[in-house]
Amino acid sequence: MRDGPDTARRTALLELVAASSAALLQELALIRWLPAEVRVLGYFPNLVLIAAFLGLGVGSLRARDRSWLVLWPVLLVVLTGSALLLGRVAFTAEGVTEHLWLLYEDLPPDAPVVEGVRLPVVILFLLTALSFVPLGQIIGRRLQTFAASRDALHGYAADLGGSLAGVVLFALVSYGSLRPVWWFAPFLAVGLVFYRRRPGLAAGHVAAAVVVVALLVRSDDADLYSPYYALTAVGVEGLPDVRIRANGSLHQVAADMTAYDIDLEWRRRALDGYRIPHRALGRPIRRALVLGAGTGNDVAVLLDSGASEIHAVEIDPGIIRLGRDVHPNHPYADPRVRVHNTDARTFLQHTDETFDLIVFGTLDSMTRLSALSSVRLDNFVYTREAIRAARGRLTDDGGLALYFMVGEPYIHRHLVGLLADAFGRAPAVVQGSFSMFNTVYMAGPAFLRLPRRAVDVEVAEEARAGAVDLPGDDWPYLYLPERGVTPFYAGTLLLLALLAAGLLAAASPAVRAAPKRPGSIDVEMVLYGAAFLLMETKFVTSMNLLWGATWLTSAVVFGAVLATILGGTLLRSARPGISWTAAGPGLVLSLLVVYAVPVHALALPSAAARLAASALYVGLPVFFASLCFADRFAARPSLDAAFAWNLVGAVLGGLLEFLSMTLGFRALTLVALAAYLLAFLTALRARALTLGPASR
Repeated sequence: MRDGPDTARRTALLELVAASSAALLQELALIRWLPAEVRVLGYFPNLVLIAAFLGLGVGSLRARDRSWLVLWPVLLVVLTGSALLLGRVAFTAEGVTEHLWLLYEDLPPDAPVVEGVRLPVVILFLLTALSFVPLGQIIGRRLQTFAASRDALHGYAADLGGSLAGVVLFALVSYGSLRPVWWFAPFLAVGLVFYRRRPGLAAGHVAAAVVVVALLVRSDDADLYSPYYALTAVGVEGLPDVRIRANGSLHQVAADMTAYDIDLEWRRRALDGYRIPHRALGRPIRRALVLGAGTGNDVAVLLDSGASEIHAVEIDPGIIRLGRDVHPNHPYADPRVRVHNTDARTFLQHTDETFDLIVFGTLDSMTRLSALSSVRLDNFVYTREAIRAARGRLTDDGGLALYFMVGEPYIHRHLVGLLADAFGRAPAVVQGSFSMFNTVYMAGPAFLRLPRRAVDVEVAEEARAGAVDLPGDDWPYLYLPERGVTPFYAGTLLLLALLAAGLLAAASPAVRAAPKRPGSIDVEMVLYGAAFLLMETKFVTSMNLLWGATWLTSAVVFGAVLATILGGTLLRSARPGISWTAAGPGLVLSLLVVYAVPVHALALPSAAARLAASALYVGLPVFFASLCFADRFAARPSLDAAFAWNLVGAVLGGLLEFLSMTLGFRALTLVALAAYLLAFLTALRARALTLGPASR
C-alpha cells in the first residue's frame, strides 16, 4: 500500500526538520572540535561554516540524483580520522603577517613538521564540504516535496525550525561544558531518522557512529572543554607551576608568583616583569582591575604587592576553573578578589567603579570571535574605544599597565599609538625577556614621571596625526600591519574559492553551462544568500560589542535571527499579499539606519532599553529580509535548486566577509545593501521579461 498525501507530507516534514537540525548540529560540532585537533583552524572557524554551506548547496543541486545517504556515515569517519591524523603534524606559519600562535607542546619531539598551513586547511575544507552533501540532498528533496503540494513556505519554515532547534540544543551542550562525544552524539542520533525503514543502512550508520565515537574518546586527552578551547593542565617537574595548554598549544603558565627562592633565571625575569608597573606606581594599590586575568598570575602579584581590592575579569569559564583548582597561589580564593566571568569590554562599559591600576594581561587569543567572523576573540580589547574606556575607569592618579608578547614592530606601533591616542602622550615602555611577555606599556597619571623613549614619542606623534592606522571597533585588526587583505589570507581565500567553484562545477550542469548560458544560475538567490550572510556577520559582531564577546551572546544572536526569519516566513505564508516590493523599501531603509547609527549609540544605561534598541537594530532588517526572501523563494519552480543557489550565495558572503580587513565592519552593511539592491533589480528585470513588450 502506498502512502497517502498526508503520510508523504508528514514524512517530508520529519526528514526536513531532522536534516536541518542535524546539519546545524554537525556544523557547530565541527566548528568547535576541529580547531581543538588541528590548531590552525582556530584562526579560521568560518572555514567550516563556508564548507558546510558549500556541501549543503552541492547536495541540494544534486537532490534529484542518486542519494549519497549511504556515504554520510563513511564521510564522517573519514573526516574525523583525517583531522586526528593532521593533528599529529606540526604545521608551521609561512610568514610573520600570519601571526598565528602554533606552539605544538602536546606533540612528541619526533612529530613530522610541515612548512605552511594551507594543506590542512584545504584537506579539511574539502572533507567537511563533502560530509554535508548527503544532508543537502535530503533538504533539497523534501523542500521540493512541499513545492509540489504548493506549500513552499511551510517547507522553508520547517527547515528554519530544524536549524533553530539545533542552535538551542548545541547551546545547552556548550553551557554544560560536555566533552566532544556529546557534541557529535545529537546529530549522529538524529541520523537514524533517515534510515528508519532501511535496517541494513541503519546498522551501517550505527557502526560508523561507533567508530566516530571511539576515535573521539581515544583522542580526547583534555582535562576540560571550555566554550573556546580544549584545556589541559600539565605540571612542571620540580616546580609548583602548571602549564596550561589550549588546543594543545601552550596558552599560559600558572606560576608561583611568590617563589623568589627558586634559582631559575626565567622565573626571576617573569617575577620582575610582572612587578615593573607596581614598583613604578610608587604607592599602595587600593583597588586594581585585571582584564584577561587568566588563571591568576596578575592577581597573585597584586595580592603579593598588598592590593586591597582586586577585580579579575576573564572571559573563559574553563580558565577560571583551572585558576581556582591548580594555580599554586590560589589567588581566586582570596577574599580581596572578585572574579567576573565576562569579556573585558563589557566590564569596562558597565562598571561604575574606578581603579588605581588597570592591568591588561596577556590577552592574545588563539581563536575567533564567532563562526562568522575573521576577528579574533581578543581584538576588540585592543581598539581606540577599549583603551579610552579603560582610561575613563582610572582614578585621578591611576595608571594603566599592558603586558604583551610583541612579535612584530607594527604591533608595537599599534599599541603605542592606541595608548597615545587615549592618554594624549606616548606611554612609558620597558622591553626585555620576561618569559611570558616581552614588553610592558605604562600610561596614565600614575606614570607621568617615567621617561619616554624617543622612538615611542615619534610613533605617538604619528598616531595622533593620523599617520598610523590604529585599530578601532570598526577595524579591530591589531594583528594586521595595515588595512588590506594580506597575501596569506588573499591566497588562502583564492584557493578556497577555486575549490568551491570546482565542486559546484562538478555537481551542477548549470554551473558548467554558465559561461555560455548566463541565465542558468539563479543569480537572485545567490545575491540573497551573500547579502544575508554579510548582514548576519555585521550583527553578530555588533551584538558581541554591545553585550559581550562571549559564546552565549553569539548563540542568542544566532537563535534570535533564525526565530525572526521563521516569524517573517510564517507571516508571508499566512498573508500572501506581503510581496518583496512591499518589504523591500523597509529593508533598504533599515539597513541605511544600521549603517548610520554606530553600535555605541545603543549602549544605553538601562538594560531593558539596550535590549529594545538591539532588537530593533537587528530585528527590523532581518524581518524585512525574511519577507523579501520568502516571497521570491516561494515563486521558484524548483525549491531544491533555489535553496542550493542561496547556499552558494552564503559561501560567497563568507568569503566577502574578509573585506572587513580592508573596509571595516560598518562598510559590510553597504556591501549587503548593494547585494540586496542587485537582487531587486534582477527580479524587476525578470518580471519585465515575463510581461513582454506588449505589457509595457
